[in-house]
Amino acid sequence: MKITNQKTTSADMAALCGNLTYKGVYDIPLSFCLDGKKYRGFSEDMKPEETFRRIDSNFTLTCVTAHLEGLEIRIEYKEYKDFPMTEWVAYFENVSDKNSKILSDIRIGDGVLKTDGAALVYSNGDDLSVQGYSFFENDLSEKFLLCPNESGTPCAGAAPYMRLRGKEGGFNIAVGWSGQWIAEFEKTNDGVNVAFGQKRCNLYLKPGEVFRTPRVNIESYVGDEDHARNMWRRFYIKHILPKDRDGSPLHPKLCLHLFAEGGKPEFSGATEQGQLKALHTYLDKGLRPDIWWLDAGWYPCDYHWDHTGTWEANPVNWPNGIEVLGEECEKQGIDFLLWFEPERVRPGTWLETNHPEWLLKNGNPDDANRLLDLSNKDALDWLINHVDGLIKKFKVKIYRQDFNFDPMPCWKNNETEDRLGALENFHIQGYYRYWDELINRNPGLWMDSCASGGRRNDPETMRRGVPLHYTDVGYGDHAIKQKQHRYMFEWIPYFRAHNRSWDVNGEMVWFSDDPFYNFRVDDFCYQLACAPALTDIIVFDADDSSFEIARRNHPIWRRAAEFMTNSDYYPLTEPRFNLEDFYAMEFYNPDTKKGFFQVLSNIKVKEPSFTAKLTLDGSIDYKVENSATGETRIISGSDLEKGIEIFLKPRTGIIFFFEPAEN
Repeated sequence: MKITNQKTTSADMAALCGNLTYKGVYDIPLSFCLDGKKYRGFSEDMKPEETFRRIDSNFTLTCVTAHLEGLEIRIEYKEYKDFPMTEWVAYFENVSDKNSKILSDIRIGDGVLKTDGAALVYSNGDDLSVQGYSFFENDLSEKFLLCPNESGTPCAGAAPYMRLRGKEGGFNIAVGWSGQWIAEFEKTNDGVNVAFGQKRCNLYLKPGEVFRTPRVNIESYVGDEDHARNMWRRFYIKHILPKDRDGSPLHPKLCLHLFAEGGKPEFSGATEQGQLKALHTYLDKGLRPDIWWLDAGWYPCDYHWDHTGTWEANPVNWPNGIEVLGEECEKQGIDFLLWFEPERVRPGTWLETNHPEWLLKNGNPDDANRLLDLSNKDALDWLINHVDGLIKKFKVKIYRQDFNFDPMPCWKNNETEDRLGALENFHIQGYYRYWDELINRNPGLWMDSCASGGRRNDPETMRRGVPLHYTDVGYGDHAIKQKQHRYMFEWIPYFRAHNRSWDVNGEMVWFSDDPFYNFRVDDFCYQLACAPALTDIIVFDADDSSFEIARRNHPIWRRAAEFMTNSDYYPLTEPRFNLEDFYAMEFYNPDTKKGFFQVLSNIKVKEPSFTAKLTLDGSIDYKVENSATGETRIISGSDLEKGIEIFLKPRTGIIFFFEPAEN
């Protein structure tokens, strides 16, 4: 029989014991080199001291501080009481009045995880290709190193979410670092030795400087992949996902916008009149967004949206200021989202003209991108104060940050051999301080993370925000989107999708001269966009029949999306990046015994039907509702477990809601 309740069990909690849990000041899973000498943990002559705090009923925090040759080393260990989860992070601070000796090879979470026959399940993340968000498995027959590519972003080439899977259980692992991290795996007689750190690390610290390691989460589980997946999802939704204003996990969000106004790229042609007209037209036609979205190009940029570095409203398009739009959104009870890309600065902009000393070049004379150095306190303080002022002035409720170039070449081009990794580390700490300050200064503000799509969706960023735009690749290509959603639901369960469909006459076409190609809507488009947040690409001046389709599908989407952050997730198919496949998934809340399942027949499916085998309570009867027709049937839970056959034509989909039948 299937396990139908994925809550934490006593076996899960017991499996955590001894697996990189805190055992005392002399048994810290930390390793590093100082002046070429290898250290592991703390010794008596470092005089480690422990402080312990019970933060609340859910977790405790233990801090251990030790000293070594002018360095103060602080370890923070968090142990959760409601999940079999531990969390480690370390800080190295130079508390002397002179430069430290060379620090290198710093690793946190360095120790053995006990498991039999382990294999590592991991992903390549969002690598700006159609192959992104794929799953891989390594049997660890040899030492294995996992790290992102050389871009300097944490989710490109390797994702910081992974699972060490044994025969009867294993460990979910997440590496919280927004730069280039590294994870090491090597089998031992007892299990698998693991270690995590910033990949590039060979540096001295100046007086007062602090080097920070990644934050590593390790969650034990006993059971199958379904249990592992939902243990992580439950932890993420409770402890990582930012809360909505009512204190609950984020609710479904409908996003609307006026894209490419005046035929200009992105939002560089956006105007006060055009935006307000579109917003009110949507409202008049019965579509009320949760979010009104203003993306790249609202600043002076001569219709080149990527000409960033002057963070003021374009006075030509916004003579009365963007606050006119923000105030109208506030009046209508709609959250105003505004796009920024503060770390990229282009020549001729305000930052490049007035503060060239704050900018880092990458050494390529043909590349006009400059990196705003967030390790520079003056630059960081200016950015915090300036953007905070814009947020308040413009009535911004959702701050959206993008990052469309690679920072690593800028860091490398401005470092010496005895400071490898210093700029990266201090920049990323500055990035965290920037977001934290904006959140603290603007109660209720929430953050949207983007970096040419999903290249910066590491756990440390996700503690502060959500990925409303998790990829720049293929969000109208059905098979690609399904593969991406499969990954997101497993590891980052709150995200947004477009109801965009790029098929034309039975083929997937990425570009078309058809003016309605990007903005047409039909029932299948909404099935493709079954995600916690939705951008409806219907244009404000669409015909009445299109708006009728939208008004019919929005309640179905919202009802399904509510289950996505309060229910367990069961993929009923594994996307193979194939348009001949069915795609199906289930969400089930074992407390209410309610949920839904969805089946999609892709455009080249040849089979007439798909059998969905559900996970639910097999001992009761369920009322199963066809969301398209409203028709209901009473079906026993045991029959639903065995499988319900769904007949669909190609390029159609259906959502069925289920709940216990009345006695």
